[in-house]
Amino acid sequence: MSEAKGAPASPDPVLLRLLRCIAAGAAEVMEEGGDIVLHRAQAGQRALRFPAATMRLAVSCGLVEQRENTLCAAPPLASYLKRAMAKDRDEVFQEQHRDMQVVVVDVGETKQPARRNLNTSPLTSLSRLKERDGSAFFPADALEAGERLASDFHRGHLNPRVTATWEPRIASRTRGEAGGALDLTEAAMAARARFSRAAEAMGPELSGVAIDICCFEKGLETVERERLWPARSAKLLLRAALLSLARHYAPPAARQRGRDHHWGDADYRPSLATGMATR
Repeated sequence: MSEAKGAPASPDPVLLRLLRCIAAGAAEVMEEGGDIVLHRAQAGQRALRFPAATMRLAVSCGLVEQRENTLCAAPPLASYLKRAMAKDRDEVFQEQHRDMQVVVVDVGETKQPARRNLNTSPLTSLSRLKERDGSAFFPADALEAGERLASDFHRGHLNPRVTATWEPRIASRTRGEAGGALDLTEAAMAARARFSRAAEAMGPELSGVAIDICCFEKGLETVERERLWPARSAKLLLRAALLSLARHYAPPAARQRGRDHHWGDADYRPSLATGMATR
């Protein structure tokens, strides 16, 4: 990835405003005295005025490209804007690799907004896979089913521990009492039950690849290498597993059966009493 050369680490607000304007789309530039005026191609967009020195700084740093009378964004502009607009210094280089989205989560009995990084999900990269005709290889309902499976997996505390625990085990149970399930909350037990039903719905042939990729966050190539599968076979089985899982979470509506038909002779007449009794 190309980087901006000589760009200021903490840009002034005028430069940042110019870069955000160019990042939104190319604009025509006109010089008027010591300033430049940017015009949008869309109707209703008012002209914006910036100092000419600010434009020259942006061009010299490689953030903006000038093509005749048009200013357009350079490849390093998007990552530079994410770093420049990060509030915390520790998140400057992390912000450019994030895809944040505001979601609503349940906290107790209330709902609160939260920020979610979509790039942390293993299914985010799978959503970019396309068919030959350009359509998505994994339907939206299949990806949502995989996210729901991973959510129940983590809520049920099914991921194995890799470090030692120093929690006092004696205080939570009496002597001779078996631990494990009694130490879990009702929410964790419910999540484990939902996870078990989902795995049974997919079947033993498809549940393994779905759990490896959605829950243990393994890549497609890693699953194929561990299971000695042919290349590009994991995504086919994962698609079948997630589609089966989506039908489990949202089963299709049952088809209504039509009325029973009976064969009769030419002079056959149905009995009204029998028809009223069947109703």
